Amino acid sequence: MAGNDSSVKVYSIGGDVVRTISLPRAFGTTFRPDIIKRAVVAQEANKRQPYGPSKMGGMKHAVSTWGKGRGVSRVQRLTQGRKAAESPNNVGGRRAHPPVPEKDWSKKVNRKERRFAKLSALAATSDPDIVKERGHRFEEDITLPLIVEDGMESLESTRDVMQAFESLGIIDDVDRAKYGKHIRAGRGKMRGRKYRIPRSVLIVVSDGEVPLFKSANNIPGVEIVATERLNTGLLAPGGDPGRLALFTEAALGKMEEW
Repeated sequence: MAGNDSSVKVYSIGGDVVRTISLPRAFGTTFRPDIIKRAVVAQEANKRQPYGPSKMGGMKHAVSTWGKGRGVSRVQRLTQGRKAAESPNNVGGRRAHPPVPEKDWSKKVNRKERRFAKLSALAATSDPDIVKERGHRFEEDITLPLIVEDGMESLESTRDVMQAFESLGIIDDVDRAKYGKHIRAGRGKMRGRKYRIPRSVLIVVSDGEVPLFKSANNIPGVEIVATERLNTGLLAPGGDPGRLALFTEAALGKMEEW
């Protein structure tokens, strides 16, 4: 894990080493995967929207029971017919034990614990072994986290961004996400989230208005975020630390006081 005296290379957009700088103190935070996981689980839980069926769902019928003695099951049946209705085991009936919108899905995490989780996940981005364990692909001779000159923030076309990725030695990870797109298993296919795409590079910039937001936003698996909006969920998607991260020099400068 990186410490206060650790130094990393600063790369140009063309992949050349420009200089060497020291990482901010935050990258020397103790690695605690358990706290990272707890913070991400709470973050995802707090995003959940309450859901449940209508209180009258499956109950809008005129029904009565025939009673016993007719050799048929004693379920509620339509008053103007013989079809069973409303009971949970019948077609069109109510649900037996449905989710209720009143359920509170939220989880609480202490403020200091949440901050520590973010710094710990940030420190994990500087450890090549943890990043590799997460499945990311990058060239062996680059230093992590990947620090690039501020000119990266000014790239206005997706082609230029892809060329920069290739020069920096992380294009294989972008291709991994691009060709790893697959159809989701389960009901999510019917709910507007048919495909799943692996997470690739996280780009951290100094400002939320830089041109790179538009040029890099449509690359599969790549996410871009301003420094002030960086959180544990982006640094460790799913609670798994060690995301391949790219920082601009200006973004790294804003982390000096973290």
